[in-house]
Amino acid sequence: MMAWTDRHCRRFHRLLAPGALLYTEMVTTGAVLHGDRERLLGYDQAEHPLALQLGGSDPGQLARCAAVAERRGYDEVNLNVGCPSDRVQLGRFGACLMYEPDLVRDCLGAMAGAVAIPVSVKTRLGVDDHCSYGLFRDFVGRVAESGVEVFIVHARKALLQGLSPKKNRSVPPLHQDWVHRLKREFPALTVVINGGIGSAAEAEAQLEHVDGVMLGRAAYQSPWVLAQCQRRLLGGGQPEHPADILPALQAYAREQAGRGIPVKQVTRHVLGLFQGRPGARAWRRYLSEHAHRDDREARVIERAYAAMADVLADQAA
Repeated sequence: MMAWTDRHCRRFHRLLAPGALLYTEMVTTGAVLHGDRERLLGYDQAEHPLALQLGGSDPGQLARCAAVAERRGYDEVNLNVGCPSDRVQLGRFGACLMYEPDLVRDCLGAMAGAVAIPVSVKTRLGVDDHCSYGLFRDFVGRVAESGVEVFIVHARKALLQGLSPKKNRSVPPLHQDWVHRLKREFPALTVVINGGIGSAAEAEAQLEHVDGVMLGRAAYQSPWVLAQCQRRLLGGGQPEHPADILPALQAYAREQAGRGIPVKQVTRHVLGLFQGRPGARAWRRYLSEHAHRDDREARVIERAYAAMADVLADQAA
C-alpha cells in the first residue's frame, strides 16, 4: 500500500472504523535511520492503534528501527516480507526474503528483542516456483523460532519477474485454504488473512478459520467497507452514513491546510467514500476537478457533497 496509506488516508479510515488496527505504508530501514523521521513516521494521535511497517533485511538495523517505532508511540511494528516490487528486490527485502527463512527469523528475533511492543510479520504464500503448502508451512515454522507469533498472510504467491506490484495483488491465484490450514497446524500462532476479501460478510466468514482479517485494496477503493466491518465485527462507534464523517473530514482538511498541506493530499484518499451509491460519480468528479485549484479550500469536501446531492435531485425530478 505504498503511496496509499499515508497519514491522511489513515486519519480518514479512523473516522470509519474506530476499532481497527491501522498500518502505515512500508518504510525502509534506511529511511527511518537517515531520513526525515517526522515526515516519514509522524501521525495523528487519533490514528491509534497504529502499526509501523518496515522494509529491510539487516537484523541490527531493523532492531534500531523497531526501537524508534516504540519511542515514537507506535502500538506494533511489522516486518514486510511480501512486497514484490523491483525496488524492494534490489534492496534485498520484501517478498524475496521468503527464499531466506533463517534471515527472516533473525531479523524478527532482533526486532522482538529490542522492544516491548508487539512485533508481527506480513508474508506471502511463496515466490515464483518456490511455492507449495509444504514450503510455506516450513517457512512459517522456521520464522516462528524468532518468538514472533503474529503472521499476516497475503494468500497469494508473489511473482518477482514479469508482474507489476499491482498485478501481483490480483493475478496469482488465491489459496485462502492454505492460510486456514496453517492456523489448524499452528494453533498457538495468531494468523491474519489478507487478499481477496471485499466485504464485511466475507471478513466474518474468514474468522471461522483464522484470528483476524486485513483489508488492503478493498478498504482503499471502497472505504465504507471499514464502517461495515466495525459494525459487524467490532460493534459500535461507526458512522451510520458516509456523509456523517464529512464535517470531521473537512475540519481535518482545514487543519492540515493551516499547516501548509494541500487539501488535495487529503481528498485524494476519499474518492471512493460513496462507491456503489447513487451520485458517487459526481462526488469523485467534483473532487478530482476542484481539489487541486486551491490548496487551502477545505470546503471543497462540502461542495462535492452538494454537487452529488444536486445530481440526485435532478435525477429524481
